Amino acid sequence: MVRLTDAWQEILQRRAGNKETGSYPAAVSELLGQMAAAGVLMQSNIKFNGALVFQVMGDGPVKLAVAEVQSNLDLRATATLIGEVHDGASLDELLNVEGSGRCAITLDPKGRQPGQQPYQGVVPLSDAQGRKFTRLSDALQHYMLQSEQLDTVIVLAANKEVAAGLIIQRMPVKGEANLAAATESESAAQDAQGLNEEYNRIATLAASLTTEELLTLDVETVLRRLFWEEKLLRFVPEQGESGPRFACTCSRERVGAMLVSLGVQEVESIVAERGSVEVGCDFCGQQYLFDPIDAARLFTEAGKQPPSPSTVQ
Repeated sequence: MVRLTDAWQEILQRRAGNKETGSYPAAVSELLGQMAAAGVLMQSNIKFNGALVFQVMGDGPVKLAVAEVQSNLDLRATATLIGEVHDGASLDELLNVEGSGRCAITLDPKGRQPGQQPYQGVVPLSDAQGRKFTRLSDALQHYMLQSEQLDTVIVLAANKEVAAGLIIQRMPVKGEANLAAATESESAAQDAQGLNEEYNRIATLAASLTTEELLTLDVETVLRRLFWEEKLLRFVPEQGESGPRFACTCSRERVGAMLVSLGVQEVESIVAERGSVEVGCDFCGQQYLFDPIDAARLFTEAGKQPPSPSTVQ
């Protein structure tokens, strides 16, 4: 279970402080908060040494929404809007109007070797029958079922103060030391999707958690209300310096590399039109300014032909 407060509020405050974009509409803020909570849940669950990047993209007024969580639980999130968003808009209304919406989860290893590609899984924002998901949690549960073949329940909620989530996942029976005495047929039966009675009972209890409860109650109270008949083993919560916190990985060097990848002609045309190149980070709002000399130096240092002298004053 995760509750994001300071980190989530900083994400919203940085967006509100951007003069070009302003605050997110309420429905987009709720979606992005749920994505941030889900990203932390997934990263904590798999303990991946690298970045977990959770994206939803489609054909609605929200073109793209991204939440990125590092292995130390540093997180950032942003969304790109291309149309008007009405209050209370559902997932399909935000991203999947024409049915081309997608959900992608990318695992980018830390210290990736040359030629090594990140792992990425992509599923549509609709089920096998083509029915559109109206909630992000439903889309994520579908992803987990498709990619991991494990039953999963995810409950997500967000407002302007809190982004929270709960994940319940059935662990495979086969190979577990405490169940080693089970026969092969018994293990297979318990591992079959939807047939593990113990998991189904816990999942039903978890799915009864309401949005208001998830946003307003502390973890101890939620667990006690949901699983008051169960034996619970609690781990020490990760909070403060060891818990989730906002952090952006942008830098002048990374922005410069992006400009070099655009090519000399593109950068040259921007400098000619505006006198400089200014790039703002969508995640944290940091602005990076490259004057004509800076722009020319980028390509010189990269071993490429710099913008022409007629452009660089």
